[in-house]
Amino acid sequence: MSTSVLDLPAPVATRLRRPGWRDPRLLVGLAMIAGSVALGSWVVQEAQRTTGVYVARDALTPGSGVTGGELAVAQVRLPADELERYVTVADGVPEGTVALRVVAPGELVPRGALGDAGALDVRPVPVTVDEAPSEDVVAGAQVDLWEVPARGPETGAAAAEPRELASALTVAQVSRPEGAFVTGGTTVVHVLVPGDLLPEVLAAVGGEGSVHVVHVPGTGG
Repeated sequence: MSTSVLDLPAPVATRLRRPGWRDPRLLVGLAMIAGSVALGSWVVQEAQRTTGVYVARDALTPGSGVTGGELAVAQVRLPADELERYVTVADGVPEGTVALRVVAPGELVPRGALGDAGALDVRPVPVTVDEAPSEDVVAGAQVDLWEVPARGPETGAAAAEPRELASALTVAQVSRPEGAFVTGGTTVVHVLVPGDLLPEVLAAVGGEGSVHVVHVPGTGG
């Protein structure tokens, strides 16, 4: 006896069920989405995060006192290892801090550029010059000191031979004649002299000859 097609049982349609809140696949998907959103938010926040770092308003020269109020502040985004090189606002500037080396105007203040005055081996020596020095001779510039010995009666008309006293010394301060109608006048250049050169430089400055300030090209203004 043959079985007709009509006698076969009809297939039962499988009904798709909506996944419930307890479905592991749904929970995993939600966790991945939440993680991606959190990671993206963290990346954006890190990219926008800045740190306040001190900036020199004017040139800082060795031995000059430094306070936080005299410095400007810049908001910067730097890698952590690079940020450690500079003085941040959070670090602050301890009382009694001085500059240990030249920091140019507008430069971020390096940690190594500040410290205690006891670490310095230079002293400011005022050098009076009758002829106005180069406009590039400003605080932070470097100069050479030359002595021209006084011409005594025994030398006759022979020119005195100049000699170099010191080279590449840092200028701490320059006092120029002020006033719109001032012509000529003397300028005082305060030069930072290492301790071992002090006796010779002071002897020349206080001697009968003249000391000349010669600007080192490429430094200063």
